[in-house]
Amino acid sequence: MTSSSEYSSNTWELLVTVDHQCEEEQKEFTLRVTGDLHVGGVMLKLVDQIKVSQDWSDYALWWEQKKCWLLKTHWTLDKCGVQADAKLLFTTQHKMLRLRLPNMKTVRLKVSFSSVVFKAVSDICKILNIRRSEELSLLKQPEDTLRKKKKKDKNSKEVVTEDVLNLCNSPTSSGLSASPGLYSKTMTPTYDPISGTPASSTITWFSDSPLTEQNCSILAFSHPDCSPGTLAEMYQPRTLADKAKLNAGWLDSSRSLMEQGILEDDQLLLRFKYYTFFDLNPKYDAVRINQIYEQARWAILLEEIDCTEEEMLIFAALQYHISKLSSSSETQDFTNESEVDEVEAALSNLEVTLEGGKSSNILEDITDIPKLADYLRLVRPRRLSVKTIKPYWFVFKDTSISYFKNKESGQGEPIEKLNLKGCEVVPDVNVAAKKFGIKLLIPVASGMNEVYLRCDNENQYARWMAASVLASKGRTMADSSYQPEVHKILSFLKMKNWTMSPQAASDPESIDMKTECFVSLRYAKKYKSKQLAARILEAHQNVSQMPLVEAKLRFIQAWQSLPEFGLSYYIVRFKGSKKEDVLGVSYNRLIRIDMATGDPITTWRFSAMKQWNVNWEIRQVGIEFDQNVSIAFTCLSADCKIIHEHIGGYIFLSTRSKDHNESLDEELFHKLTGGQE
Repeated sequence: MTSSSEYSSNTWELLVTVDHQCEEEQKEFTLRVTGDLHVGGVMLKLVDQIKVSQDWSDYALWWEQKKCWLLKTHWTLDKCGVQADAKLLFTTQHKMLRLRLPNMKTVRLKVSFSSVVFKAVSDICKILNIRRSEELSLLKQPEDTLRKKKKKDKNSKEVVTEDVLNLCNSPTSSGLSASPGLYSKTMTPTYDPISGTPASSTITWFSDSPLTEQNCSILAFSHPDCSPGTLAEMYQPRTLADKAKLNAGWLDSSRSLMEQGILEDDQLLLRFKYYTFFDLNPKYDAVRINQIYEQARWAILLEEIDCTEEEMLIFAALQYHISKLSSSSETQDFTNESEVDEVEAALSNLEVTLEGGKSSNILEDITDIPKLADYLRLVRPRRLSVKTIKPYWFVFKDTSISYFKNKESGQGEPIEKLNLKGCEVVPDVNVAAKKFGIKLLIPVASGMNEVYLRCDNENQYARWMAASVLASKGRTMADSSYQPEVHKILSFLKMKNWTMSPQAASDPESIDMKTECFVSLRYAKKYKSKQLAARILEAHQNVSQMPLVEAKLRFIQAWQSLPEFGLSYYIVRFKGSKKEDVLGVSYNRLIRIDMATGDPITTWRFSAMKQWNVNWEIRQVGIEFDQNVSIAFTCLSADCKIIHEHIGGYIFLSTRSKDHNESLDEELFHKLTGGQE
């Protein structure tokens, strides 16, 4: 028997495999070590034994069995738990990764496989010149979509080579942090705010960046190029369950790529995960605006989000306009001051302010809160699909709507008072048919109470719709965002309002238009190509004078106005329930949705949330709200960490403020999204 002190002083053999970039095969080395030797000492011993003179600063030890990096070089092997049976790999921390961007272009660049994903995404966005990296994350492509592609590949004889933008000369290749590229923390304007082209001196300022002017053009400009079969080959979610599959692949932001099984030269998707596009500015965000536009465009083309035929034509007209300007050399001619003002106005309408963030309506409590009062029609659904439509005198005050038999009785007791705080507001509009409806889904104890309001014209609709949207968030018409919201709704209605002209069908432009690039497969099949081209050109009349960046912002704005915008779906089972439901996670609320019908059942606002946590043993997420409301659910379509991070991420983003450093509290992010794992 030997004493414990003698045992600990004994040396033992440690097997380390070296992943040497200069050689094809990995080599194994055996080191004699002791348990009190620190990790840095192991690496020094190993480098001495390798006897190759090179820069080893980017190398670190990876523990195969435990799936973890040994990055704390001052820790001893005993403290790390490394024993003689451990298999260690001495490999580079930065490796090549292929990223498919929202515009479906693939870039290949060096990424840290040892940093947590949150930090890796931040470095990637600096290289690509995308500000506000916290809005993006990395996504593994769903297996179902990969299987579909493999089947297609087997059937097709043609070999298609993917066009990859190689950014492997990135400064991260040496293990250093990414250089700014075109990313400017000093907030020096780097793009023309109208055309989105890099400012003339920008490229020379940052000539060491892999993001050259040509590469920047690929990322900042839209290049729609669809063959008739392109959309058909891509994965299109048909049901809520299909849409839920899209969110199953989000990587864990608090763990590294290597820890999550990602290998060198694997392909991942870089996507906007959080739909709160903070502080968009054309002077610095040409790439970011284009990538948001592209993600919105593909979401509509692949029907990941539903829209009406009228809305689809608006989206098609804007895409057609953007593609014309992007391919034209005249894009840089739009530079007058009034157009700059229009872009700034569009941006002020576009920004989404989260509840809980800093609001600009400081004086709201000491000012008179405006009210709306007018005759509207109330639509009540009856059995056997018969509707009754009756006019009433409606009064909108604070966050509530009251209605009376007529104007004269407006000072008395209302027939009914509806509190809109926490409700869902859904537009029901057909401009051509002069139909301006507002559908309100108001939470009640038994579920959701449906109320339909009909307005007489665009102006009345815009005022009441804007007031309803704000009231659902707990805000009144005294809020500074009320008038911009009215303006946004009116501008969207104006885009929808066009008249058919006989010459459109014979327009020479309609002959060359690739209509399948601009509408979803369902609408492409519904109409002949010439008919569709004529209708797109009619809709194009209302947007034909827009500069490039404003057109993209209008497209994003129209996407944001869709009822399903910003909802990420997960299949869950609520505690005490036997059936599966869908949980929609949005920037300001959670929605429980009936999986069979797609109807919302209950809405919970983040502003009413007190705390949330995860029971890791049973993988259950629990959330407590005001008024003693609590819910608990298990996630069936993804790991519970994914949905927990999605909710915590939105809470984190609501704490952001505009500052020139754009610094992020990474520790707070992990605290809010980690669930005390």
